[in-house]
Amino acid sequence: MGAAGDYGPELGREAAPRFRVGSYQLQGVRYRGSPFMDPDLRLQAMDTAGLDYQVLSPNPLTYFHYIEPRAAQTFCRIHNDALAKIVSTRSDRLGAFAAVPMQDVEFAMEETERAVSELGMYGPYIGTDFGRPLNDPALDVFYAKLTELNVPLFIHPAPAGIDGPAGDANLKQFDLDIIIGFASQETIATCTLIYGGVLERHPELDICLSHGGGATGYVFGRMASAARKRPWASESLKQDGAFEALLHRLWFDVHVHDEDSLALLKRKVNPDHLLYGSNFAGWDQQPGDVRDQASPYAANARRLLRAR
Repeated sequence: MGAAGDYGPELGREAAPRFRVGSYQLQGVRYRGSPFMDPDLRLQAMDTAGLDYQVLSPNPLTYFHYIEPRAAQTFCRIHNDALAKIVSTRSDRLGAFAAVPMQDVEFAMEETERAVSELGMYGPYIGTDFGRPLNDPALDVFYAKLTELNVPLFIHPAPAGIDGPAGDANLKQFDLDIIIGFASQETIATCTLIYGGVLERHPELDICLSHGGGATGYVFGRMASAARKRPWASESLKQDGAFEALLHRLWFDVHVHDEDSLALLKRKVNPDHLLYGSNFAGWDQQPGDVRDQASPYAANARRLLRAR
């Protein structure tokens, strides 16, 4: 808390829970005395849910992808040191991903290497939006570094407007920024990684997208048709089956909230590249004992995480 200076993050001490990041305030979500912040309470909740191991990720509210690079660098280092310390004494139950400042690609590479080599983390965890598209050539050195380190990249959206552009004003009511906005950003990320040639330029790179890649399962046909027919598509992408082969390279978690949605996703993506994800302790955590839901994906997770 407070590691990003004036940006926070900061927990309110009023009767109603409040979490502040810059000028953004999340109301009504209890952090103190909950599995979000207390690892012992998390382990108890994991036992109740039937989960023997979790990999913890940075909070999307505190990616800080748009603040001054030096402030972001400081925050990410402090964050990763603190998270690594928490999981180090519970390494049989908990692992972690690293926060990295994507507004400074060179430092993001440096911090990723430190987090993996010195802190024992599984790899970097970033947002979908940080001022440049995922296929920007400036990111190729970052992707190459991940291949060199043999670690995956995890991508999960953040609500627009926390420390960057405000985004669509229509998403500012009814929590649409996380209900619909996240799905939109995940779908855009899937298309950008494939259409933009990222997977072709980095054939050994593993990338996992949250929430089943947004609407990927539903709009698969439109995506694939565009890859074959639109003038901007590369000649290699226009070949029969090329889009599908690249889509099967991507990894997705199955936190899509509906069995029919999951069944559709499984028909369109690589079922061996699906993981069990959860907004654990959050508003949309899967209820009850979920070991039967999670266990089919455990082997996939071990492969993606290099079974460390």
